[in-house]
Amino acid sequence: MFIQTEETPNPATLKFLPGRAVMAEGTADFARVEGAERSPLALRLFGVDGVRRIFLGSDFVTVTKADEKDWALLKPALLGVIMEHFTTNQPVMLAAMTSDGGATAPAEGSEEDDEIVIQIKELLETRVRPAVAQDGGDIVFHSFEDGVVYLHMQGSCSGCPSSTATLKMGIENMLRHYVPEVLEVRPV
Repeated sequence: MFIQTEETPNPATLKFLPGRAVMAEGTADFARVEGAERSPLALRLFGVDGVRRIFLGSDFVTVTKADEKDWALLKPALLGVIMEHFTTNQPVMLAAMTSDGGATAPAEGSEEDDEIVIQIKELLETRVRPAVAQDGGDIVFHSFEDGVVYLHMQGSCSGCPSSTATLKMGIENMLRHYVPEVLEVRPV
């Protein structure tokens, strides 16, 4: 098994591409070991000293390290954990627990959403999320109130130095262009 790694815009985060599906649908974001029990892979990654956050995407795993740790020391251990996990065919998520909090399904319109929210979610799903996933992260719609779109940033986007610029210059400008009712975008 060959696992590729990619740097992300967040220097504290590294993206691992195992060459196979990681999450069949949605994503999972684990900010600490508590709550990671529903993912055997996340639990094993948290066992590596210096791991601070795990994000599981469709075909990638993003790991955020503690500031004082060096990727040169962490990367081999993380590659070993990921390789062993996938070569032994263990589940990434435990089936009985995948719908629990922390996993996010793709943004879809619900019956309660008005036309503006449906437009916002559609733009996020088709234009924003694929681009952000390339950098090892995800952006999930939280709410739309009084012209302000609130988004939750996950994976490499969470805590990234350039995330504010991404929100303001990229996502906010695009949403304002297509949805005139949008005045601003803010992180949750």
